[in-house]
Amino acid sequence: MNSFFIEFRDPLFSIITFFLIIFIISFFSYWYSKYKNSEDSKYLDEFLKQFRTLPSKDELQVLISSGELSEKSWLLLAHSYSKNGDYEKSIEIYNELLKINSANKRETMFLLGKTYFKAGFLERSKQIFLSILKTNPRTPQALNYLLLVYEYMKDFQAAQDVLEPLDELKKDIRLDSTYLKTLALLNEPKIDPKEKAVQLLSEYKNHHHLAHMIYEYIFRVDPALAWENFDSSKSEYLSDILWNLDLKDLNLDIISQNGYLRELYSAKSYVSMAEGSSVFEFDVLIKLQGKSNATLSFEYICDNCKVVYPFVFNRCSSCHAIDTARVEWSLTKDYYKDFSEENNSFQ
Repeated sequence: MNSFFIEFRDPLFSIITFFLIIFIISFFSYWYSKYKNSEDSKYLDEFLKQFRTLPSKDELQVLISSGELSEKSWLLLAHSYSKNGDYEKSIEIYNELLKINSANKRETMFLLGKTYFKAGFLERSKQIFLSILKTNPRTPQALNYLLLVYEYMKDFQAAQDVLEPLDELKKDIRLDSTYLKTLALLNEPKIDPKEKAVQLLSEYKNHHHLAHMIYEYIFRVDPALAWENFDSSKSEYLSDILWNLDLKDLNLDIISQNGYLRELYSAKSYVSMAEGSSVFEFDVLIKLQGKSNATLSFEYICDNCKVVYPFVFNRCSSCHAIDTARVEWSLTKDYYKDFSEENNSFQ
C-alpha cells in the first residue's frame, strides 16, 4: 500500500501541488475582485445617474433618509454643488441632513449659512449664524461670517458689535474696526461730501490703512485736498486712480517733485517731464508720445490668496482679507480714443 502512494511522498509532486493551489486561489481571487469592482461600479453609476438630472426635493429626502450614502459623502456632494454655483441644490442637501438629526449638526449649519451667504440670501444666512452662536458663542468662524453678513447688509453698527466677542477670543480686530468705521462714514448720507473727505483724511493720518479706498473718494470729491495731503509713498499703489484723473485736476508742482508721477503723467502725455522710465509700459508710452491709441489697463491681485480681479476691491471676495489689493498694469488698445475719433468723424 505504501509503495502504491509513493508518488505522494515525492518532493517534486509536493512543490507542483503547492504552486497549483496558489494558482487556483489567485485565479479565483482575481476574477472575484474583478466581478466585485464591476458590481460596485454598476451601483455607483446607477446612484450617480440620479443626480445627472438633479433629483427633486422629495427624491432627495428619500435618498438621504434611506442611508445608502454616508453623511460625509452627502456633505462632499453638497460642497461640489456649491463650488459649481448650484447653491439651491446644495442648500436642499444641507437642510435635509439637518432634518435627520445630523451627527455633525453644527458643521452642517455652518456650511448652510455659508452657502446662503454665497447665494446672496443674507437674512437667512444671518439667522443661521445667530442660531449657531446662541448655543456655541465661542465659534470664531460663525462670528466672522456674521460680521460679513452685517457688512453686506450695511448694518455697520451691528458689525462693530460682532468685533467685541472676536476681540475676547484674542483675534486682531484693529483693521476690521478701521475698515467698518470708514465704510460707515462713506455711507453716511447726512454728512457733506467735502466734510466727509476731511474726516477720511484725518482717519487715514492716524492709521495709514485703506489708502486706495480713501484717496479714491477724496480725489473724486475734492482733488485739491487730495493733492495737498497726498501720501507720495502710495504713488504706485494708487496708479489707477492717478492715471484716470483729468488734466484739470492735476497738481503740477507735486508731480514735478515726484519721479514716479513724472513718468506716469509723461506716459499719459499730460506732461513732458520724463524721457524714459524703468517701468516698461511707461517707457513705451513715453516713446510713443501720444501718437498711438495705446493706454494702460489695470487688474488687481489679492496679496493674501493671489486671486486676480478686473476691478478694484477693498475686501477680497474670495478670502475676505482687507486692504490686500495690489494693482498691476499692462498695455492695451485705447478703445475710448477710437470711439471719440469715430464720433468726431461724423461731425
